Amino acid sequence: MRASHILIKHEGSRRKASWRDPDGVAISATTRDDAADLARALRDQIAAGELQFDAAARDNSDCNSAKRGGDLGPFEKGKMQKPFEKAVIALKVGDMSDVVDTESGVHIILRTG
Repeated sequence: MRASHILIKHEGSRRKASWRDPDGVAISATTRDDAADLARALRDQIAAGELQFDAAARDNSDCNSAKRGGDLGPFEKGKMQKPFEKAVIALKVGDMSDVVDTESGVHIILRTG
């Protein structure tokens, strides 16, 4: 499997720091609902063709994969958190998920392989 994603961390995320917010100040002040709203807004812009997925990931994702446009590279079953993996398996190559919750935060996932 292969996927790209946009991760938006929030106050309930297991690790409240990221490359964008090393001290976790903004993350700790972000509710899950606010994170999901941002993820949905990005998804809507991508789906409408107003924004490219990789550009949205580079500018908004709290994952280090943002530097690669959200690309996580290939991975095998059992390597990702269960809700993330389940969402990837349910997608066809080229499809984008709705908001997916994991212990890391909320994600928008693009299946790429």
